Amino acid sequence: MSGQGLFVLILIVVMIIVLMKDRMRPGMTLFTVVVILLAAGVIDSKEALAGFSNRGMITVGLLYLVSEGVSRSGALRNFSIFMLPQKKSSMNKMLSRILIPVSTLSAFLNNTPIVIIFAPLLKSWSERINVSSKKILIPLSYATILGGLCTVIGTTTNLVVDGLMISETGKGMPIFEIGKVGLPIAVVGLLYIIFGSRYLLPKEPAIENTDKEVPREYYYDVTIHSSSPLVDATVKNGCIENLTNFKITTIKRDGEFIDTNNNSIVLKQYDHLVLAGNSKCLENLVQSNSFELTCLNNCDIQFRDIANLQVEAVLAPRFPGIGKTLGEFDFFRHYRAIVMAVHRNGERITEDLAELKLREGDTLILLTDESFMKAWGESSVFYLLSETGNLDISKKTKKKTFALLLTLVMIAGAALGDKISLPWGFKIDMLSMAALTAVIMAWSNIFPAKKYTKFISWDVMITIACAFAISKGMINSGMAAYIAENTIGAVYHLGPHAVLAVLFLITCLFTEVITNNAAAALAFPIALEASKQLGVDPLPFFVTICMAASASFLTPIGYQTNLIVQGIGNYKFNDYVKVGLPLTIIVFLMSVVLIPFIWSF
Repeated sequence: MSGQGLFVLILIVVMIIVLMKDRMRPGMTLFTVVVILLAAGVIDSKEALAGFSNRGMITVGLLYLVSEGVSRSGALRNFSIFMLPQKKSSMNKMLSRILIPVSTLSAFLNNTPIVIIFAPLLKSWSERINVSSKKILIPLSYATILGGLCTVIGTTTNLVVDGLMISETGKGMPIFEIGKVGLPIAVVGLLYIIFGSRYLLPKEPAIENTDKEVPREYYYDVTIHSSSPLVDATVKNGCIENLTNFKITTIKRDGEFIDTNNNSIVLKQYDHLVLAGNSKCLENLVQSNSFELTCLNNCDIQFRDIANLQVEAVLAPRFPGIGKTLGEFDFFRHYRAIVMAVHRNGERITEDLAELKLREGDTLILLTDESFMKAWGESSVFYLLSETGNLDISKKTKKKTFALLLTLVMIAGAALGDKISLPWGFKIDMLSMAALTAVIMAWSNIFPAKKYTKFISWDVMITIACAFAISKGMINSGMAAYIAENTIGAVYHLGPHAVLAVLFLITCLFTEVITNNAAAALAFPIALEASKQLGVDPLPFFVTICMAASASFLTPIGYQTNLIVQGIGNYKFNDYVKVGLPLTIIVFLMSVVLIPFIWSF
C-alpha cells in the first residue's frame, strides 16, 4: 500500500472509532474526514463537493418531505388504528396483521416516521388487550427495515449506493430492481419474525389488580415521610389496604432492596417504594399526603398543583442536553417538566438522576401537563412523545386522500418514467417525481411550508454527501484496491461468490458499529475494485452492499428505528442479539445464493 493509501486507512480507522464512541454527530465526523482528505490532496474540491449535488442525496431530502406530508395528513395514523386487531388472538395472527402492512409502507416511505407513529399506538394497544409490548416493538422496527429492502427508495442506504453507481458507472437502478432479491428476503424474514421472534424476545408479565387491569409500563418512585399514614402499615404480596390502585414492587430500606412478592412487610418512615400502577391515578399520587414523589424533591413544589400528565419522550440528536447531566441541563427550567425516570438499555434509572449524562435514544419518563404536548409535539428535539403521535393530524378526508394519491403518482412515475417520453424534454425519474410531490404538498399545506427545514434530517444528508467524497478518497489513494486485492487473494480460489460473501460480512460489521450510510460508502469502493480485479460485473456486489448495510438487526445503534423502540420497549442490548442474529443469518444466506443467480457475474 502506498503512503497515501496508508494515511487514508488510518484516517478511516480513526473515523470508525469516533463513530463507535459517538463523540460527535456522524455528519460532522465524516465532514471532518472530507476536509482532511481535501487538505492532504487526496481529493480535489470538485470531488469533495460532488456528493452535495448528487441525485441520490437530494432525493433523500425530498423523500423526507414526502414522508412528512403523508404522516401529517393523518393517513398513516388512521391506517394504523384500522389495522390493529380489536381483540386478542394468537400472536401469529396479530403480528401478521400488523407487520405485513408496515413493511409494505416502508418500501415507499421513510422508516422513521412510520415507527414514530406506530410505536406508541402499538404500545397502548398491547396494554389494552394485555399483550406484552416487548413482543411487538422490535418486530415493528425489523419489519420496516425488511420493507426498505424491496425498492431503491425504501431506505437512504439504497439511494446512497444508487447515487454512487451513477457517479462511478453512469447508470443507477430502476426503483423495483433491488426488489428481485429484497422481496424474497423480506417475505422469509417476516415469516421468521411472525412465527419465531416471540420465543426469543423477553416476556413481560402483567400487573395484577383487584379491580381492573393496570398498564404494565408505569412505575413511580416514592418516599414515605415521617407523618405518613402508611408508616407501620403491612404490605402483603405487594398489596396494601390503603393503596388499592397500585402494587408495591420493591422496597428500598437502608440501602438494601426488599422483594415484596410472597412476603409480609411492615413499612417504616423514609422507606423508598417503587409503585406499579395506572397512569390515570397519577394526579391522586401527586396530591397524596402519604408519601413524596422522589422526582419532586428538588423541583418547584408549586408544580404539583398542575402536574397531571405522564409522558414518554425519546431524545433525538438535536436535543440540546445530549452529553450533559440532568443536573447541568436543568430539564425543569427548559421544558417545565420533571424527569421521573430514564429508560436506557433495558434498565430503569431513578436514582442519582442529577449525575446521569443524557444520550440519544434515552427515554425520559416525564411528569408534566398538557402545555408540554402543545409546545413540544412538533419539536425535532424528541423522536416521539408517547401521548401525541402527531398533534397536527388533519381530520379532513380530502387531505388524506390527496396525500396518498400524490404518493402513488410519485411511485408510478418513478417506476414507469423511462417508458414515458414527454415532448418538452422533461425527464421523469425518482428525483423529478419526488421534487414535484414535495412542492405540491408544501403549496397545498399538507405539511407547513414555513417549517420545511425541520422535517429533513440534515445530519443524515451531510453524512451521505460526505460519504461520496470519502469513497472517492479511498479509490484515489489506492486503499480500496489494496483491500480488494487482499480480500480476493484470501478467497480467490473459491471464486466471486466467496468474494461476495466476504463483502457482505464486512459491510454488515460496519453497519452494526457505525451508520448504515457510512457503511455503504466504505464498502462501495472495495466492491468496485474487487469487480475490476476479478473482471466481473460489479452490479451483484453493489446489490450485496444494499442488503448488508440495511441488515442492522444485531444492535440498537445500527439503525435509527432500533434505537427508537429500545427506549419505549425497555429492551436490553442482548434482546437485539438474540432475535437479530438468526435474521442476519437469513439475510446473509439468501443474499449470497440469490444475488448471483439473479444478476450474473
